[in-house]
Amino acid sequence: MAPLPNAELVQNSLQLYRYLLRCCKRLPEENIRQHYRHAVRQSFKVHADEDNPERIQQIIKRAIEDADWVMNK
Repeated sequence: MAPLPNAELVQNSLQLYRYLLRCCKRLPEENIRQHYRHAVRQSFKVHADEDNPERIQQIIKRAIEDADWVMNK
């Protein structure tokens, strides 16, 4: 399963959050979708207070790479 298009347009945490939730909708089984939705929400809460722009971009890049891996799994 290919990742969603326009991943390169994700520039901030809210766009990343929406992108990842849209990826979750494309997963084949409901229990898998629920698991990854929960993981996305938890990660968003953990990193909500991050204010270093460099670190935010690192997190966005890694999250998109991880989403690509999950979608291709």
